[in-house]
Amino acid sequence: MSFDPRFPQPQAPDPRARATRNRAIAIGLSAAVVAGLVAFGSYLLLENSEANEKSADASAAQDGKHPGGHGDSHGNATGGAIEGLRSWDAAKLGRQHVAGSVDYPMKPPVGGDHNQSWMNCDGDVYEKALPDVNAVHSLEHGAVWVTYNGKAADADVAALAERVKKTPFTLMSPYAGQEGAIMLSAWGKQVAVDSADDKRVDQFLAQYVQGAQTPEPGAPCTGGLATVPQ
Repeated sequence: MSFDPRFPQPQAPDPRARATRNRAIAIGLSAAVVAGLVAFGSYLLLENSEANEKSADASAAQDGKHPGGHGDSHGNATGGAIEGLRSWDAAKLGRQHVAGSVDYPMKPPVGGDHNQSWMNCDGDVYEKALPDVNAVHSLEHGAVWVTYNGKAADADVAALAERVKKTPFTLMSPYAGQEGAIMLSAWGKQVAVDSADDKRVDQFLAQYVQGAQTPEPGAPCTGGLATVPQ
């Protein structure tokens, strides 16, 4: 078979060009896959971040509530250290049931041996002074005891009484022998405050109503004494 020299003959494909083209295609595909993985990873990180933010918001909202689910009218100021808080070694506070009186080293007492009957503390407000030995048993169940003397303003006493009535595991009574006008006591914990709207009231209730200091978590605040023993 003869070829006319006037017409150029088709050339065989250059293997080097084909290899170059294949490499370019492979690199392009790899870059696309990497970009897709990066985009997918960014999406997952964003989803996790949003979920964490929602969880944090929910926790913050829960922290802004009073014990028992009552809203915090003073804002989210229940965390942090409580100024002027006094603490006692819980291991040194007796927990025996006794029939007679007990000479407590602090007033109001924050723990120690006590009577077998507790004062009801489901938001109970008493107009008369309580026997220490019965109130201390309430503290053992996780209650906070709000007390006041004759120096407390009537408006503060009324405001605290309304607050206690709305807060389970609290009780309130007058206490003539205490140093501060208004005091809050839990098992091994105590603070004196200046008024009913003192931020430490919110802090103390939030931290110590059925708090970690409770010797008998889960024990009731009902079924005890509903009136002051004679």
